[in-house]
Amino acid sequence: MDGYILTIIGVALTQMTTQLDLTTFWSAMVGASALLGLLVGGALFGYITDLVGRHVMYTLDLIAIFIFSVLQFFVNSGLELTIIRFLMGVAIGADYPIATALLAEFSPKKHRGRMLGILMSMWYLGALVSYIVAFLLMNLGDSAWRWILASSAVPTLILLVMRWGTPESPRWLLSKNRVEEAEDIIKDVYGEEVDLSHETGKVEKTRFKKMFEGIYLKRTLFIGLFWTFQVIPTFALYTFAPQILGAFGLKGENTSFISEVVISFFYLIGCIPALLLFNRIGRRPVIIWSFFMMTIGMLILGIFPNASIFVVLLGFSIYAFFSGGPSVLDYIYPNELFPTDIRASAVGMGTAFSRIGSFIGTFLLPYSLTYLGVSATMIIMAVLTGIGLIVSIAWAPETKGKTLAEASGSE
Repeated sequence: MDGYILTIIGVALTQMTTQLDLTTFWSAMVGASALLGLLVGGALFGYITDLVGRHVMYTLDLIAIFIFSVLQFFVNSGLELTIIRFLMGVAIGADYPIATALLAEFSPKKHRGRMLGILMSMWYLGALVSYIVAFLLMNLGDSAWRWILASSAVPTLILLVMRWGTPESPRWLLSKNRVEEAEDIIKDVYGEEVDLSHETGKVEKTRFKKMFEGIYLKRTLFIGLFWTFQVIPTFALYTFAPQILGAFGLKGENTSFISEVVISFFYLIGCIPALLLFNRIGRRPVIIWSFFMMTIGMLILGIFPNASIFVVLLGFSIYAFFSGGPSVLDYIYPNELFPTDIRASAVGMGTAFSRIGSFIGTFLLPYSLTYLGVSATMIIMAVLTGIGLIVSIAWAPETKGKTLAEASGSE
């Protein structure tokens, strides 16, 4: 759902720009407004989720996303759509810490990393599906973009039904000393033989500033920085993929569509080797080598802007494929490196931190293409990705094989 909503705007913009008479400024605002909402939603609701629990927020945010999805159909200006997309972003940003904390706290050590990684890979599946759906709906005429945007109500409604009945996180309940409730839920899920006695007596008060104290300060900076330099190019490429591909000479409806689907496909399948490797060779090698290859992909695009379609797609595909490493770790690292009392806050802070950069990058990309050209734009992307590589070499920890308690403890 997240990947679907955030990327389908790129196709809709190709038609609505004329329909709504959008200037470069409003085109950029429409494209980037949801990312600004993610910043607010992640930072605010991560902390609220740690305070009030995962269960209540898990449903409310989807109801909000459904309503805003439908409202997109009725907008008549760039301002109206910017406001609605911003509010959708707030709700989506809230879902990052809620859903990932809930999954991490229910998952056994053996499967936790893979389950969180699969969750992130589904983002790319949603993005891929959005391009296909948007292409099919483009035949509906001048108002096709309205149906394209409103179509996100369908996966949201499906997910709302699927989430119904999800219990509260036992780890969160234990962190609030609600032991009997936690025991009832965990035994209902995993069986009567489960013993939680070793988990009791560990009540911790949720303190937002704990993320900026001691060892957690470095972890907060690491999560925010690596996530930022991973998503800036990704969101910019997804949001304005038709315009970027056009700047490389890949024009025509069918050519652009095929190119977008190919690139999205590489984003998706790139998660597979990462999911297979991070439990074998570790989180740290995966993220370092991934950022290195992503930088190479961007450099190919920056150095050879006038190359053939095969070279252009090669550069994009290398970047997309190796994005799988940092992408699956977007959810794994913050959930493993922080304790239960601030876990959702940490995911929310990582979301907010990264969306500052992705909002700025996505907003400025149309201007960069217009005034600097596609070659310089891709070189800038390569530099940003290279900074992500440096951050990972300097600070990426290894949490392979550790329980949540071990991984989130102080060094």
